[in-house]
Amino acid sequence: MAIRNIRQIGDEVLNKTCKEVTEMTPRIRELIEDMIETMDDANGVGLAAPQVGILKRIVVIDTTGEDLYVLINPRIVETSGEQTGYEGCLSVVGKTGVVTRPNYVKVVALDEDMQPFELEGTELLARAICHEVEHLDGHLYVERVEGELQDTEDAVES
Repeated sequence: MAIRNIRQIGDEVLNKTCKEVTEMTPRIRELIEDMIETMDDANGVGLAAPQVGILKRIVVIDTTGEDLYVLINPRIVETSGEQTGYEGCLSVVGKTGVVTRPNYVKVVALDEDMQPFELEGTELLARAICHEVEHLDGHLYVERVEGELQDTEDAVES
């Protein structure tokens, strides 16, 4: 396992659409392990493959430190409700902004054994799912920010 370099806003790889994963290979397994280690090292709650320069539809999320999810080819199939709050990104260091997202999300994906599963999340998990899935289509949360980006230390959680 290795900690990978997290690409920063302005890197063109972050604006590209990722390709679906069609089979589990040793390289894909290594990528997933590296993504988990990289996310943990950066104290993040989620990381998408393009953030480490790989254009594959893979996301890792852990909002609690105890519930790690690996989502391969994730697709959001249901949303409801609304939440507005501060959001940040490991690819936009030192900045945060107010973003409105669904308060409930259902996603279908493949696990590390390429088996389909559903994941439902509310609040922070719902926010993280939406945020990370958008990375796979070349979008950053800054496109959704209401108002101006703020320095992280100036933001207050709402």
